[in-house]
Amino acid sequence: MSASHLTPALQSWLRTHAAALHESDAQGDALLEQLGRAGLFGIAVPTALGGGGQVPHQAVQAIAEVAEHSLTAAFVLWAQRAFIDYLCVSDNHAARERWLPGLLGGTLAGATGLSNAMKFLSQLEPLQVQEQSGEGGARQVTGRMPWVTNLRRAGFVVAAAVQPAQAGAQPIIVALESSSAGLRRSDDLDLLGLRGSNTAAIALESVAVPAYSVLAEEGLGFLKRARPMFLSLQCGMSIGLIRAALRAAEQVGAAREVLQPRITRAWEVLETQWQLLREGLDSGQFVQDAAALFHIRLTLAALVQEAIQLELQGSGGRAYLRSHLPDFGRRLQESAFVPVVTPSLTQLQGELLRQSAPATTVAA
Repeated sequence: MSASHLTPALQSWLRTHAAALHESDAQGDALLEQLGRAGLFGIAVPTALGGGGQVPHQAVQAIAEVAEHSLTAAFVLWAQRAFIDYLCVSDNHAARERWLPGLLGGTLAGATGLSNAMKFLSQLEPLQVQEQSGEGGARQVTGRMPWVTNLRRAGFVVAAAVQPAQAGAQPIIVALESSSAGLRRSDDLDLLGLRGSNTAAIALESVAVPAYSVLAEEGLGFLKRARPMFLSLQCGMSIGLIRAALRAAEQVGAAREVLQPRITRAWEVLETQWQLLREGLDSGQFVQDAAALFHIRLTLAALVQEAIQLELQGSGGRAYLRSHLPDFGRRLQESAFVPVVTPSLTQLQGELLRQSAPATTVAA
């Protein structure tokens, strides 16, 4: 494994605040600043755009390292880094000049907002934001995004996929500032955990879309280019959680001898999937071969559950004593989030079944 991307100061802060990030919003605003101060948002961003210029998988590695301490922090890092990648993929230079400096420094929050779009890309649901014409033909959008992360009240910019007014046209990808007239952020969603992630809903009512806010006029191609990093960064959350649980499982006493073969096998599966992810992301394979990335995501999600069970079985009844193993309960709840983060495991499995289904032919 390469040297850690996490500074000692950030590691200490995450260890201290992991429980608070999971259970409340008390440290939600401070989190983004901590991640930005450690330089994590610029990893694998081209140097010409102000980033560190590393290969793409290094951004996934950074999220995995954060997830070993806190899945909430990794979730926020994923949202910020995914939005930054949208700007890198976009041809709109004005959008990058307007938002990248603040995003890279952690003074501005970036929210992906494209979960609905990724499901649309896999034909799982229609777009929930629609284009409309304002006065003088100005472009406006109306709709709702029911679950968006990293909506920091101090200011954010959120991406959205828009159904064009013209029938049959491709979706448009836009980015909207929190200060926009007609954009309303709900109260934080009442989540089981990850409560410091600034996750809420957004309602849009005739929100103006200036030219600098249009990331892509041809959204399908944009989404296909953005999807590999979007999903790979999500995999980083699973990788970090697996590592933390397996290390905890290895620290058990008498049960270790019984569990060690399963622990060893889990580490082997993790390393295989991590190698496949690194190679596929860095080479660009996943742009055309999304199914390969879907399979990795599914395998890692299953491995999260196996690792958590190994930690539980090794710890025994102590796992239910918060005073003895306070991190296990948090990791158990964090693991329950992995199957449902969009695109969910059910959605990915459905997409793979659809892709493998034989084409229907009609007799002449």
